[in-house]
Amino acid sequence: MVKHIALSGNIGSGKTTLAKELSKHFGWDVMLESVDDNPYLEDFYYDMKKWAYKLQVYFLFNRYEQVKNIQLSRNAVVQDRTIYEDAYIFAKHLHSSGNISNANYQKYLREYDRVEQNSQPPDLLIYLRSDVPNLVRRINIRNRDYESNINLQYLKDLNELYEQWIAKYEHGKLLIIEADQYDYVKEPGHLATVIEMVNRELYGIFQ
Repeated sequence: MVKHIALSGNIGSGKTTLAKELSKHFGWDVMLESVDDNPYLEDFYYDMKKWAYKLQVYFLFNRYEQVKNIQLSRNAVVQDRTIYEDAYIFAKHLHSSGNISNANYQKYLREYDRVEQNSQPPDLLIYLRSDVPNLVRRINIRNRDYESNINLQYLKDLNELYEQWIAKYEHGKLLIIEADQYDYVKEPGHLATVIEMVNRELYGIFQ
């Protein structure tokens, strides 16, 4: 039985939009990334060094709670972003850029290892690949004040880490979608194509 579908991708890659569309089509529950009620996110974009560690710990345990709830759910769930990205993309970048100290990074990795060992991987991971100009365009469209401080190099660095991670992903089925080729909102045909791709990966058929 398909239980857990996870969407991964850089900031502005369209994860939330696609999660909602897949939820609507398949009747799956949806678990979105904690943004509006996140106590650290807005401060983080203004002072990464001060808030990076606390933000990453918050995201890690928030997503761990989501994974536990998914396993208890009677319905299939589509999740916006995974615990793997917390460690291999965001925390890794924040450490390498000097925003998380060595001591805090090692502490974080110990917590991540514990969480990862107690988490079931998704039945299908969908990676939305997107170029930086399109990430910026989508970020500007949604117009969140705190995201106005995101710079192009940060998005480029994250994209590179995503590609390194995806190249080694081995927890289960993986579907890579070239997100810049599809507009799930304005083009129904684009959404239908993506849904067919998901069907094929999960069930081996078109529905």
